[in-house]
Amino acid sequence: MNDSANLFAPSASSSRTRVQHALRALGMPSEIVEFAVPTRTSAEAAAAIGCSVEHIAKSIVFVTRPSERCVLVIASGADRIDEKKLKGILGEGVKRADADFVRAMTGFVIGGVAPVGHTGDVTVLVDAALWSLDPIWAAAGTPNTVFRLAADDLHRIPGIAVVDVRQ
Repeated sequence: MNDSANLFAPSASSSRTRVQHALRALGMPSEIVEFAVPTRTSAEAAAAIGCSVEHIAKSIVFVTRPSERCVLVIASGADRIDEKKLKGILGEGVKRADADFVRAMTGFVIGGVAPVGHTGDVTVLVDAALWSLDPIWAAAGTPNTVFRLAADDLHRIPGIAVVDVRQ
């Protein structure tokens, strides 16, 4: 098979390993839990973990317009993102990123985007409402892996900004 796009795509195991190394480097909890069932959505993750959906730190990737920056918004799985608020914060329009953009910029597939370990330049924003929850669970690089952390652990991510973007 001569599909060069697949030759350079990170494997699920390298994505998980990249997240684990990033967590350790930041002094964050690094025990990754792998499930036999998918944890792509907040509901799937909550069911697998046995917690409420609000304790899932969902990752939504946006692309800005016209600059085409990659913006990762981390919010409670129970909340919706207000794109008008996000536009006001960023100073330009946004749209949800497609799977190819997400993979190219973060190094992860949709459903496995972790808050750390990105392979490209990613602006990370965390909704302020997430700080009222403890513990929270975030994706760990694959659609069936997660890790547990306290919301305050998110402050260890370099360049992170806390914003109000929930509806």
